Amino acid sequence: MTTIAEVRLHRRTVQLVRPFVTAVRTATSIDAMLVEVVDRDGRSGWGEAPTSWRVTGESPESVTAAVEGPLSEAVVGMPIDDPAGASLALERSAVRNSAARMAMDCAIYDLAAQQAGVALHALLGASAARVRTDMTLSAVAEAAGIDELVETAVRHRDAGFHTLKLKVGAGADDVAAMRAVRDAVGREITLRADANQGWMPEQAVDIIRAWEDLGLAVQLIEQPVHRDDLDGLAFVTAHVDTPVLADESVWTTRDAREVIARHAADLINIKLAKTGGIREALAVRDLAASAGIATIVGCMMESQVGIAAAAAVAAAVDGSAAGMAHDLDAGLWMSESPVLGGIRYDGETVTMSDQPGLGIIDFSPVE
Repeated sequence: MTTIAEVRLHRRTVQLVRPFVTAVRTATSIDAMLVEVVDRDGRSGWGEAPTSWRVTGESPESVTAAVEGPLSEAVVGMPIDDPAGASLALERSAVRNSAARMAMDCAIYDLAAQQAGVALHALLGASAARVRTDMTLSAVAEAAGIDELVETAVRHRDAGFHTLKLKVGAGADDVAAMRAVRDAVGREITLRADANQGWMPEQAVDIIRAWEDLGLAVQLIEQPVHRDDLDGLAFVTAHVDTPVLADESVWTTRDAREVIARHAADLINIKLAKTGGIREALAVRDLAASAGIATIVGCMMESQVGIAAAAAVAAAVDGSAAGMAHDLDAGLWMSESPVLGGIRYDGETVTMSDQPGLGIIDFSPVE
């Protein structure tokens, strides 16, 4: 029986190709917190902990403390062929710290797939090695930024992206911005929006209804109000025709049950940094499916390591959202990948490795 022998933590700063702007933050680089779990046969499994004070409440320092402390203590010596059991041990070892747990969890699932001799997406029951992603367009804070937003939208349309997600709620006229993008990219492109909790409920309804009245055909609006305002989220869902996607309001199955019971959203965005890893992500998928709620898989601002695991989960839920694109474009924002191997992008297509596990070959430090 092969067991977990060691946990290593790597921290690398990766520059973004352009500033990433939302209603809650602006980023020009990320600290890629990469976890390498090594088994007694010398194999390495990889995971990543995306950090953001404003989203997960975690930092590189908190991830370091959690990984090198209780999380490692919980799993060293455990068998690698029971990733769900290891994931449960991680959950019991530390409250919250979901991004840190995600990194450990995904690395152990990677090892389990390697030992089984199959790609991670196959271990999770997926047959396809490809998923589609949208492309995110940063929020604009004033009218002067709308022209640049339109130029970026057209550029990504021409690069083969059929779904564009506009970040909204940062201060600009969101109705004018959405209308300008729709006019520029045409009717063949799917547009969605993400307010990142940036609106009040009544404000959200006014803006979304304005989009509807203009016939802008916005596919969905993601997290229009504060994550804890489920009454407000339900109010928006009940008063607009555009489907509402819960993101920050749903971390685990516990949150999903509450949102479903209140009819607070039409769809759920699963993110590994919220669920703490793959085991709970699949549980949210199954719970939502049982309630007839569609899901997509999203990501934080993370490198190709985190996206590789998220893509494997996305492949295992693909089809639950009627062919919708997932939200896995973060790797395209990175100036370089901190690892060799793993996923590759071809326009809007994320293709996973056919090698065992995540297919990550080695660590490639970023200069």
